[in-house]
Amino acid sequence: MSGATGAGATAARVTELPMAKALNAGLRAAMAADDRVLLMGEDIGPLGGVFRITEGLQAEFGARRVLDTPLAESGIVGTAIGLAMRGFRPVCEIQFDGFIFPGFDQITSQLAKLTARHEGTLTLPIVIRVPYGGHIGAVEHHQESPEAYFAHTPGLRLVSPSTPNDAYWMIQEAIRSNDPVMFFEPKSRYWPKGTVDFDAPAAPLHASRVARAGTDVTLLGHGAMVSVLLQAADVAESEGTSAEVIDLRSLSPIDYQPILDSVHKTGRLVVASEAPGFVSIPSEIAATVTEKAFYSLEAPVLRVTGFDAPFPPARLESTYLPDVDRVLDAVDRALVY
Repeated sequence: MSGATGAGATAARVTELPMAKALNAGLRAAMAADDRVLLMGEDIGPLGGVFRITEGLQAEFGARRVLDTPLAESGIVGTAIGLAMRGFRPVCEIQFDGFIFPGFDQITSQLAKLTARHEGTLTLPIVIRVPYGGHIGAVEHHQESPEAYFAHTPGLRLVSPSTPNDAYWMIQEAIRSNDPVMFFEPKSRYWPKGTVDFDAPAAPLHASRVARAGTDVTLLGHGAMVSVLLQAADVAESEGTSAEVIDLRSLSPIDYQPILDSVHKTGRLVVASEAPGFVSIPSEIAATVTEKAFYSLEAPVLRVTGFDAPFPPARLESTYLPDVDRVLDAVDRALVY
């Protein structure tokens, strides 16, 4: 870790970490701070999970707090609900995004509804970690983006970090929440490094953030799409267009104020997501921004998404997933209105 020290000063705890290691550090901090926190998932013990997010945690905290489970997502979530009812704070790992559907009934029929069913007297502080999205050259059920299913379900909170610093702080905030949190981790961003400040907390869990200031068009996305949007903004700047990039961070609830402030300034909005575009989070944002900022818009809100088709074989993923060129094409269309 780096940081200057002097007489009476403390070293700044800042370092460069990939998101995978930042998540590991965040889970470790949460487990050290509260012995009610326990981890559950397939191969998360000695192996440390397929992406090694939980590496070393079972050795440190023991097999009673880092539980290797059977290959049964419904059982993982259902057991976590029972544990939460008895005062624990479980963190479930779904090994890959497409594996979440066997647990869909427990999540949407039970986890999302039990607090309301008990009129608020029962809380379920459960985090469900979901590695999601493409760009890793895998097969179907390993590169999907199922966020919209859960954002549509009242009673669940949904967040997705795009940077290692956000990952470190947001996983701890999610674990402290007394509501169920779906924690979507962009697996293609697990390995690139970024700055993690262990002393300065990130923005609040459900706050959007301006990742890059601009004046001509607003680019909005979450997870892995944020890095694509920042690359597109660089290219746009070289062509004379100033793009503001907003990292959504929270998918439910959505923090609209930074988005609306930006649209009032730029008059144009492009929303990007790896998920199919039909009945999607970008669709909801487009509708809401049109309702709330109609008179500031100089062009329709445009969406850049995956296609409305099952995720293709790995060799076709670059055609399916939104890239810089597709984002810039939307920017050009927005500017000609």
